[in-house]
Parts: sequence; structure tokens; C-alpha cells
Amino acid sequence: MRKRVLAASATALGLLVGLGPATVQAAPTGPGVPTVCGDRRPADADPGSYGMQLDGSFRHPDLTPANEERKAFPGGAQELFPKTFGYDPNSYTSGDVKVEASYRGAQFTPDYFHTWQNIVDFDGRRYMFQYDRSAGRVYDITDVKNVKVVETMSRDDVSVPYGENVEKYAGKDWAAYDYWGASTIQWNAKLKAYVMVQSFEQKRQVGELGDSPEHSKFHNPEGVAALRETKGLKGFKVYQLNGPRKKDWKLLSTVSTDASIADPLNSNPTGAPQQGSGSIDTPYYIGEKYMFIATAPLDSWSNTEVPTYLYSPGYQAWDMSNPAAPKKLGEWHYPGQLASEAAAYAKNQRCGNQTSWMGARMSLFIPQPVEHGGRYAFAALAGFGMSILDISDPANMKQVGHVDLPASVGGTEADNVDVSQYAKTGYVYVSGYPLGEDCYEPYKDVFQIDARDPAKPRIVGALPRPEPAKKAKFDDYCQRGGSFGPKRTGSYTSPGDPDQGLLPYAFYNAGVQFYDTSDPKRPRIAAQFVPAGYSKDVPDYARGNQTHAVYVEWDRNLVWVFTNDGIYALSSDKLIGRPDLNAPRQPFRNSWR
Repeated sequence: MRKRVLAASATALGLLVGLGPATVQAAPTGPGVPTVCGDRRPADADPGSYGMQLDGSFRHPDLTPANEERKAFPGGAQELFPKTFGYDPNSYTSGDVKVEASYRGAQFTPDYFHTWQNIVDFDGRRYMFQYDRSAGRVYDITDVKNVKVVETMSRDDVSVPYGENVEKYAGKDWAAYDYWGASTIQWNAKLKAYVMVQSFEQKRQVGELGDSPEHSKFHNPEGVAALRETKGLKGFKVYQLNGPRKKDWKLLSTVSTDASIADPLNSNPTGAPQQGSGSIDTPYYIGEKYMFIATAPLDSWSNTEVPTYLYSPGYQAWDMSNPAAPKKLGEWHYPGQLASEAAAYAKNQRCGNQTSWMGARMSLFIPQPVEHGGRYAFAALAGFGMSILDISDPANMKQVGHVDLPASVGGTEADNVDVSQYAKTGYVYVSGYPLGEDCYEPYKDVFQIDARDPAKPRIVGALPRPEPAKKAKFDDYCQRGGSFGPKRTGSYTSPGDPDQGLLPYAFYNAGVQFYDTSDPKRPRIAAQFVPAGYSKDVPDYARGNQTHAVYVEWDRNLVWVFTNDGIYALSSDKLIGRPDLNAPRQPFRNSWR
């Protein structure tokens, strides 16, 4: 269950920000659990220190710990929407945006909390993949108003006790330890086929550890030991796609990112447990020579405060000239990520807070590929901030610039970098995302970063905070129930080239916010679509995780919206252009930003 938390007492804030010795030492949990700063876990926020203000605005807590509880406040969603358990059942639209189609229900919701998306074209038909690990769907989206489910994948036929890893067992759709990892799918000219690279990583929602102090990695050595014994591939798989169904996947290579394995192409995922995180989230690969992934290649890449996760991922570069035999070229990490770099880690104000994600969550964000003359990549490093790397020689990636971001704990910091406007303006947009409900954590700004001089990136602004539609019965989205804050603007794997000046952000309970950044000095919200925040078909533990993804077909001028209750297709003649609701004029082949 994805949760979010914060703590605003002066004592807790002092412990988090201060770099002096902590008064409470963490319980010993063996190698790979950072203890250099002791126990600085923030206390819960004083209920009187945050909430609705007289002017209708919401004051966020300054600081909170990892938490799994809803925190009601006067004038909040639990008072405004008691019949729907503290979630707003209404939908809202502002500005030039039209709902072309909606598909709600279990068939269009493979996972309530999070999914990945990709698009491919075969024989004049367009298909969308929506998936997360064992849960997957293949849709025919050629006719936007008549989307059809082509294939469904799951492990629903496998029953295990609560907390046990179901992926250990084979089912009707998956072999043991197999699943659908976060993927990039690009056309490979040599093979004359799509190549799909899937990340295989350490599962993040685990039964061995929990957010509460007594169950966290800092006080639960048995849980840490059990998690390290988890089998399965940590790395990536490469497939050739000969059609849209799973039966059409042709496995080309299975690659481990465990740096202790002599031959990464010949590891044994069901043998001894592999080290490190594996490849996490979507790899960056455009179907040509180079691929970049986020990964912690050894257990010693471990300086992170998340109570349920053992790794602090950096980056690797791979030569994909032969997709059947990828070759590792190099790797990079930020000082302080490794267990041996405790002194550097202790300089970060988040050290010891037992809350913050530290290190990469996504691969590098690259405005122009190295194969096409690109030089720079943007690294979103959560609590470590954002770095700019020179990747012109992928075997020797080097940092050329860095910017620390204001602390925003709990929740996730520096998760996403939108680079779609960089070539034209020199600006990128950096954001984390909320993990708690009812705004029980600091607000997650979308920072405008001036990176025209890559050696000296700096924060120059933030995108406006979304405001409710005029007909809404609340003053601030914190009153609507669920999480409130940005997620991401989609994926570089989208077909077509992003429009200049438009950033469509998934914003959880604020739906999709369409930001006009054509004038970087005056960014504005040009439109919004906010789906219903309550459905009786969504289980109570998932109601707060509302609009968690968008995926844009720039070639057909369509924005797909993914929620805990289904899918929506949006258009906007003014913002994106007239939509094409039928088969695309040209098949999707490659993308890069």
C-alpha cells in the first residue's frame, strides 16, 4: 500500500536538518543498512501545525516520517464526503480539454497503484500495453472510441499467504520468477523488428519489511536477511516482438546487473541470490547502440533511508549493438551512495531520517541521444538532488553540474526530469511525488531548472499549484481525499515528438494538469481534467491512489489517463491539436524525449 507521511515538530525538524550526532542509535542490521547518522526518524506532525487556513489555502506539514495512516484534519475530505468514505465522487473539467472515451473497471485496471505503458503498431493496428509485473493488459486502441482487450495476464490463479512473494510460483501466464518489467520498446533497424528491454528488479512492496520502525530495515535484521535471500533475476531481459501478444515475444538475452557475476549473460536467476537492485524502472534505449539504466549493481550501493528498500541506485551504460549480447560499458554514482562513503553521506541533511529515498528511481533523462550528437543527461537522484552528466563517452560518464533541491520529507523527491523543452529553452522540470494521503507531507513542487549552463544548473521557479474547478465544493485539493501532487509527464517512449511548451502532468487527486510553459517566466495551467475520486469497485486500501500516470500519443494528439479505476482518452484542439481517433497515418518506430 503506497502511503505518505510528515512531521512538523521543531524537535523532529532539528534532528533531520542538523548534522550533529544523533541521540538514538539504530539497531544493528548487518552490512548495507546505513547507521552513520543514527536514528533521526521524524516524529508525527503536530495536528495544530498544518491544515486549512482562513484564506482557503492549505498549510502543509514541514516534515513527516514514512506512514501508512490517513490523517484527518478539520474541513478535510472525511468531513466533506462522508458518504464516500472521504473521497470526492465528482469529476471536473476546466479549459479546452475533451474526454473522447473512458474505460472503467477491472478489465482496464491491471493494478490499482501503478502501471507502465508502451505502444506498438502491427499490421495497421495500434496496441497499448499496460502492466506492472504479473498484471498486464494488451489493448487494441486503433479505434479510440472502441478499445478492445486483446490479452490479459496475471497471477490470480496462484494463492499464497499474505506477505509471501507470489512471483516465486509459476501460474498460467508466468513461469516462476518471471513477470513483465518496466519496458522500453523501440524499432531496431538491423533486426527490422521492435526490441523490448524489460527491467527486472528487487520488488519494492515486500512482506519482509514495513514502514513502522519495528518492521523497518533499521530494526529488523531478520527481515533484511530474508529479503537478501530472495531469488530471481536482477538485471534486464531483451526480447524481439513479432506481434502484440505475449506468445509473440522472442527472448534474445537475459542479463544480470550483479557486478559480482563473472558473465552477466549467463547468470542463474533461480540459483544463489543476486546482488543489488537490478535494473529499475524504464531503461533508456532508442533502438540503436546505447542503453542507460538505473541500478545498484552490488549490495554495498546501500545508502538510502527508505525503511523497506536496501539499495541506492546509480546508473550503468550498455552497448546494445547486438541485442542478443549486451556489453556493459560503464557506471556512475553520486558520492555518498556507497556503504564505504559514509562521511559523504552524513553531509546530507536526510541522513538518518529513515524515510527518504536516496538515489535514482528512473534511468537518465536524455534530451538528445548520444547516437545523434547528444552530450548531456539529467540524473534525478531523489534526496541527493539532480546531477547533469556528460555521457558523450558512455564508458566514462562524468558529472558536470549538480543542484541540491529543498528538502521535502516524506514522500519521494527528485523522481522525474521533463527534458522535452530543453532543446528550445534550456529549462528542465524536476519533481518528486507524494506518498501520503490528505496532504500529510510537504507539497511536491515542480521545479524549473535553468540548465543553459550545464555546469551551473539552478532553480529559477516552480510551476503553479493546481486550483480546483469553480464548481468544486472545496477550496484546495488537499480537501478532496487521496494523494495530491505531481507524478510524471508521461514517458519518452511515447510516439511522436512532444509539443513545445506543453507539459501534461498526472497529479493524483488533481487529475491531469496541462501546463503551458511556452513563456518560462509565466507558466500557467491551461486546462485540467479531474476524474471521479471514488468508485465502489476500488478497494479501500487503493482509493487514495487516483490519477497516477499519463501517456501521450503525440502523433495522434491524444492523452491517455490512468487511474485506480480505469483509463480515459483526452484531446484538446487548442493545446495539442485536432485528434486522430482512427488508425495512425504512420506506425510508431522510435522516440527519445
